Amino acid sequence: MAVTLPALLLRFGGIHVAPGSEALLFGIAILGAAFLLTWAAEVAQLDVSQGIALAALALIAVLPEYAVDLYFAWKAPHHHEYTAYATANMTGANRLLIGIAWPLIVALYWWRGNGRELLLPRSRSIELVFLTIATVYSFVIPIKGTISLLDMVVLLGCFAGYVWRIAQGEVEEPELLGPAAVLALLRPPARRAAVALFFLFAATVIFGSAERFAEALIHLGKQFGIDEFLLVQWLAPLASEAPEVAIACILTMRGNAQAGMGAMVSSKVNQWTLLVGTLPLVYSISAGAPRALHLDPRQVEEILLTAAQSLFAVGILANLRISLLEVAGLFVLFAAQLLYPDPYVRYGFCAVYFVLGLITMSRRWRDLPLLFDEGLYGGGMKEEDRAL
Repeated sequence: MAVTLPALLLRFGGIHVAPGSEALLFGIAILGAAFLLTWAAEVAQLDVSQGIALAALALIAVLPEYAVDLYFAWKAPHHHEYTAYATANMTGANRLLIGIAWPLIVALYWWRGNGRELLLPRSRSIELVFLTIATVYSFVIPIKGTISLLDMVVLLGCFAGYVWRIAQGEVEEPELLGPAAVLALLRPPARRAAVALFFLFAATVIFGSAERFAEALIHLGKQFGIDEFLLVQWLAPLASEAPEVAIACILTMRGNAQAGMGAMVSSKVNQWTLLVGTLPLVYSISAGAPRALHLDPRQVEEILLTAAQSLFAVGILANLRISLLEVAGLFVLFAAQLLYPDPYVRYGFCAVYFVLGLITMSRRWRDLPLLFDEGLYGGGMKEEDRAL
């Protein structure tokens, strides 16, 4: 809460400082608020039903990222360049999770001496099935060159199916760490009041900071001649993703790498369905009529690259295993494509991701029926079909 106060003073005091200082202060405020949201969401699982908790957690997980993207999408009907910023923020957040967060979890797991391969429980089939569905559909977006209300229906429907399906699974007690564990020790009335305060305060900070943070990044790029698209794509998601990644790393270091990796996969599902699906909705509300976001060639390339990376990632996890060598491939490809802004080279990376995704899927084609059976129906496939 303390690190958010300078930004609140600037925002509600109507004070403006240099773009670099504003980006730093409002970015730190969003980071602090994201930690508060994460802790409050974990503790809230003790007091609400499993279905409500899962739906709320999914929404809360993308709230910091969503607030910035919501601002860009809201401005886009009246300022066309903001469409590019909305696409940049969304694609950057998605690619950071797979390119940085997933490899980090497996690397920490290996560093602690647990082996070179991390196995996920069968319950994670749910996330992987819906991530696969959303990934396959996402290739439609760059082909048609728009993010439309049809995409909203499909992706939000996919998200709703994911939440409904995961709510049918076994209830797991949350593993609380740090401040969340301390909050859990309070008596129920005090705990609920504290959680409500955390939610209210964090939401105020995030929505109060999103506009100033986003505009500061844009002005910072113009001031120093840095591509604003790149600043929005990589700096904004770093602030909003850091708390989730930090807690996943802590879980891994405490010997629960399955929970840490599971949280990162779940976050990818939320962003690739809920976050992307809400963009045309907000855009249409701001425009005052049903409309689609029209993508320029750069945005088409970025979404195609993000979809291809996601295809490779779900191919790797199709057998519910992920190795050090595989995440090394994810990281190297992610890092390498950052160095080559040329569109033709980046389309080459799209092709590499796509081919690797098809290869991994084809090598694990026997695992796919079991994965979908477990993810969609809870393992209702007959034993003779499993044997086949």
